Amino acid sequence: MTVIVNGNTADVGEGSVISDILRSLGLTADRVAVELNQKIIRRAEWGSTRISEGDRVEIVHFVGGGESDT
Repeated sequence: MTVIVNGNTADVGEGSVISDILRSLGLTADRVAVELNQKIIRRAEWGSTRISEGDRVEIVHFVGGGESDT
C-alpha cells in the first residue's frame, strides 16, 4: 500500500505499524517523534498503531549540537 512519509511516497506492507516504518528507515526510537495524519503518536503506541493506505506520516529527527553562549 502507498503512504506519504515526510512528503515522499512510500510503499509499505499491509498491516504495517509505525515501528515497521522506522525500522525500514534505520531510525532509532530515542531520537525521533512521529506524527500520523497530523496527530502526534506516543512512542508506547508505535508498535500497535497501524498504517492505512494514503496515511501521512511525518518523522522528526532530534539532533544535538550547537554552540553554547557560556
